[in-house]
Amino acid sequence: MASRQVVRAYRPLLRPTHPTSLPRRTICYSRPLRAEEDRNKTNGGTPEEPKNNSSWLSSVRDLFFNPGKKVKKPPKPVEQQLPQQGGLAPDSIFADHSPETEMTVPGRAPSGKKPFQRLEDRDPALIRRVIDPNPVARRRWERRMVIREVRKRGRLTKQEVIMATEREALVKSHWFKTSVKKLVPLARQIQGKNVDEAILQMRFSKKKVAKEVLEHLKYAKNEAIVRYGMGLGKANGETEKHEPIDIILKDGEKKTITDPTSIYIAQAWVNRGPFDVDYDHRARGKINLLRPPHTGISVLLKEQKTQVREWNVRQARALRQRKSMLWVHLPDRPVTAQSQYYSW
Repeated sequence: MASRQVVRAYRPLLRPTHPTSLPRRTICYSRPLRAEEDRNKTNGGTPEEPKNNSSWLSSVRDLFFNPGKKVKKPPKPVEQQLPQQGGLAPDSIFADHSPETEMTVPGRAPSGKKPFQRLEDRDPALIRRVIDPNPVARRRWERRMVIREVRKRGRLTKQEVIMATEREALVKSHWFKTSVKKLVPLARQIQGKNVDEAILQMRFSKKKVAKEVLEHLKYAKNEAIVRYGMGLGKANGETEKHEPIDIILKDGEKKTITDPTSIYIAQAWVNRGPFDVDYDHRARGKINLLRPPHTGISVLLKEQKTQVREWNVRQARALRQRKSMLWVHLPDRPVTAQSQYYSW
């Protein structure tokens, strides 16, 4: 019994000095943050000063007892500066449409422009480098042209006379998403017709690509009128001076021309364009590679006076051929090589 009492008396001394169990720390453990610590971190580690919520009594006290103390004024807001705009070179083609005058801030006057350099003050040597980069070749070409004029004595060729007296317009379309096989029949359909009649044909055509050809014909007509001055006979009153002319075309068709300045389609041909790449997804993961084609159309527009000239040329050629076939059976010739003896 005595031994048991001794063990009970010294039982607290037999306990280990280190703790037998540790606090559990899971993977998601994170130390809780305080609002004050978070505020100090955002302000660079310095705690915020408490705001001065003084009343009007404190302001009166400072006025009488602390006259030398200056009151801090709140800082003025900084105005945002607008980015500076760049300028153009004095010899730029866009100098008339300068953004300095178009894009101005409302309520502010545009900044002063720098004076442009006058043409008299420019360096002619620098201008000559751009305008005449190869003077030797230019002089050689001028000499060749003068020799050509001297040889022909100032006379023009037939082609030069035609180009100076007649108008024509070649207009090429963009690439249509169609094939040559589908576009060739439409090109043959409008060839040789008046441009207004061709537009009417394409308007009521059942072909899918006829809509794009219709838009191209309208654009080509406007281009010929505005850029080349074609088809302005009625506007200028020139149709009243000319009488209707009956001509025969190459295919034997008879045609009456009332307005020599009206526009017709002299030629129309098809241009093969690039091929696109497309994919045809089939069964069992099979994919076929497709090459959809692109095609364009070009039209050459001329005036009806060209058809009149071509008909006159054909008539003159046919007349020369008929005259060359005429011969006299017994022509009147002078008697030559006379002899008193027979030659047989």
